[in-house]
Amino acid sequence: MRNNLGIKSNGEKSLSDKIIMYSCIGVAVLVVILGGLLIYSKNLSDEVKDETMSLEQMAAIAGNNTSNENTSTTENDTNTQSASTQIGKSVEESENEANNTSNTANTTNTNNATNGTASSNTLSNSSKNTTNSNSTNNTEAEVQTDSETSNETNTEASQVELSFAMPVEGEIVREFAKDNLVYSETLQEWVTHTGIDIKAEKTTVVKAAEAGTVKSIKNDPRYGLTIVIEHEGNFQTVYSNLLTSEFVVEGEKVEKGQSIGTVGNTAVFEIADEPHLHFEIIKDSIQEDPSIYLNF
Repeated sequence: MRNNLGIKSNGEKSLSDKIIMYSCIGVAVLVVILGGLLIYSKNLSDEVKDETMSLEQMAAIAGNNTSNENTSTTENDTNTQSASTQIGKSVEESENEANNTSNTANTTNTNNATNGTASSNTLSNSSKNTTNSNSTNNTEAEVQTDSETSNETNTEASQVELSFAMPVEGEIVREFAKDNLVYSETLQEWVTHTGIDIKAEKTTVVKAAEAGTVKSIKNDPRYGLTIVIEHEGNFQTVYSNLLTSEFVVEGEKVEKGQSIGTVGNTAVFEIADEPHLHFEIIKDSIQEDPSIYLNF
């Protein structure tokens, strides 16, 4: 209510202040609401853009899936056509294919059997070759062993020390003269002499100087009836100017001191000399001085 001076009463001021206050509050609330709406609108716009991009991505993915589905559909159609073709074949064609398949299987089995036989033969041949190789190796090893044994035997034989005895008792009338000359009454000249001459009466028994094997009995054109005996250690003894060789034969093994013949006078080159035994010792095919080896 107004007084006469137009001044508002306290009640009116209080009401006016409340209206203003509420109006300010309403305006503030409205501003807040508008601000919230603006922020919401902006966020909504951003979300719409994101969703739009997602939709584009989905469209792209959908396109790829469509392409894959089309490819799969094409393959399925091909398989379907193949199956349909197979189903649509006649009974005769199916039987022919079955026969062809059977023939192919039989051919395969035959080839496999042939290959198996060939493999078996190959394995058998390989086994035989291996056996033969082993046998050959064993034979070679045995031959080598025999050779080594033979070499050892020869070595031992060469190391054997022989003791030669006088084949007849008597005087040595002509010495060994391989590197110098002696005078020959028969030839009337100076000659070499590859043995020793032992004086003895005719028919005196000649004995083996050492054990051995009779190598030969021959009539030498220079030294007459001759016996050659082989001994160990590559030794040989020669008995020439013999009258007989009736006690031994070629190839016979004789003992030391065994009778082999008798003294004679059959050597043409020494026929002017008195009866004697021409005796030689040969080692490794070389005439040696018998006096070195004889035990007088």
